[in-house]
Amino acid sequence: MTTTPPLLNPRVIALAHYAARGILERVLARHGLTFQQSVTLRLAAVAEDPVERQHLVDGVVDSLKIEAAEADAVVDELIASGALSPQQPSRIRITEAGRQLHETTSAETAPLSARVYDGIPEEELAVAGRVLSLITERANRELAALTA
Repeated sequence: MTTTPPLLNPRVIALAHYAARGILERVLARHGLTFQQSVTLRLAAVAEDPVERQHLVDGVVDSLKIEAAEADAVVDELIASGALSPQQPSRIRITEAGRQLHETTSAETAPLSARVYDGIPEEELAVAGRVLSLITERANRELAALTA
């Protein structure tokens, strides 16, 4: 008996997201990080120089669709932990400890992600990437209309 795969829909996307996030959160928990903290730390890690705090908060809000106050609190948590450091007048930079934490968690999740994606043809990944990017764009537009 052959099972027909489901068409892409919100449930399929959510199941994939939460399965992958579950993997990531288990790795992060071993290092005392939350998912929100890891997203924030990554944004600081990929920045060339210290970033404006508001720019960092805005990036977290855009990525996670959370309130600015919640994202701001996550930045404060990472400063308190020593992973981020405030710079004058309103900039934030990743510390060496924060960079090491980001590199360690990224290295630990890389082989897990590789196994998840193993064997999926590149053409199918390209199609999925295009479709999910379009869904993200449209959902962001709808969210903006709801919050306007």
